Amino acid sequence: MTDLPFTTIEAVDSVFLYIFGISGLLLLGITATMVVFVIRYHHRRHPQPQPSPSSKLWLEFVWTLIPTLIVLSMFWYSWEGYLKLRDVPPDALKVQAEGRKWSWSFNYENGRSSDRLYVPVGRAVRVAITSKDVLHSLYIPAFRVKMDAVPGISTYVWFRAPEAGSFDLFCAEYCGVSHSSMTTTVEALPQEQFNAWLKHGKKAATVEGPALLTRHGCSGCHSLDGSQRIGPTFQGLLGRQVRVVSKGQEQNLIVDRSYVQRSILQPQADLVQGYPPVMPSYQGQIPSDELQLLVDYLCSEALSIVPAGP
Repeated sequence: MTDLPFTTIEAVDSVFLYIFGISGLLLLGITATMVVFVIRYHHRRHPQPQPSPSSKLWLEFVWTLIPTLIVLSMFWYSWEGYLKLRDVPPDALKVQAEGRKWSWSFNYENGRSSDRLYVPVGRAVRVAITSKDVLHSLYIPAFRVKMDAVPGISTYVWFRAPEAGSFDLFCAEYCGVSHSSMTTTVEALPQEQFNAWLKHGKKAATVEGPALLTRHGCSGCHSLDGSQRIGPTFQGLLGRQVRVVSKGQEQNLIVDRSYVQRSILQPQADLVQGYPPVMPSYQGQIPSDELQLLVDYLCSEALSIVPAGP
C-alpha cells in the first residue's frame, strides 16, 4: 500500500539511522585524526619533545559543547520517537495478548481467540499484554515493537502493518525450558479478509481440540505424535498405564477421563514419573465447555492409536 499513515517502523528506524549516522561520522573523524597525529608527530620527525601549552580555553569549550549538543540531539530525537510509540491512534483495533508457558493467546473484542495475531493491513492495532505465570516479552521485529508481559500488570504496544504477509512473533524474555519454542506469527490480511476471519468462529467454545491445545499452551510441552517433550505425549493417552507419584507415594494408574481432567486442573496431584513438575494449574483458568472439549479430544479415537514401529 502507498501513502499509509505513520508507522512504528518509521519511529524506530529514523532514530536508529540518525544515531548510526552520527556514530559513523565520529568514528571516521576520530580515526582520521589519530592517523594524522601518528604520522605528523612521529618520534622520527620529532626526536626531541617540543613544549606545548598546558591548556587552551577555546579548545576545552569546543570539545565539551559539541559532544553535549550531539548527545542532546540524540535524546530529543529518541524522545520524540518514544512518544509516538506510546501514542496510540484512537481508531486502533484492540487485541488482548496473554503469554503463558510456552505459548501466546490473542483475544478480540467480539470473543474470537487465536494462537496467531491476525491484523488488518493499514490499520493501527493496540495489543494489551499480560502474563498468566512468569515474565514473558512480546517481540515483533518486523514492526519494531517489544514489551514485557508481566503477571498482574497490563502493558501495551501498537503498530500498523504496511503490507500483507506473515511476520514472526517471539518471546524475548527467558521464561523456562521451552522459551525458544514460544513463537508464533502476525498474519496481516487485507481489510475484507480480516473482517471475514474475525466474523468466522466468533464463539471460542466451538474451537476444536487441536486449536484448544495450542491456544492453552498444551502443545508447547506435550506432543501428539509420540515424540518426547517436557511432558508426556498425548498419543495413545486413554487406557495407558502410567507410573505416578500421588501424595508422595508411587502407584500405577490407568488413564481415564477423570484422570485427564484432574491432570488439567490439578497437575501435581498425580505426577508422572520422569517428568518435571512445571505444569501450571488451569483451575479457574479455562471455561468448563472448553475443558470438556479438551478432555473429549484427548480421550478420542484420534489419539488412541499408537502407530506400529518400523
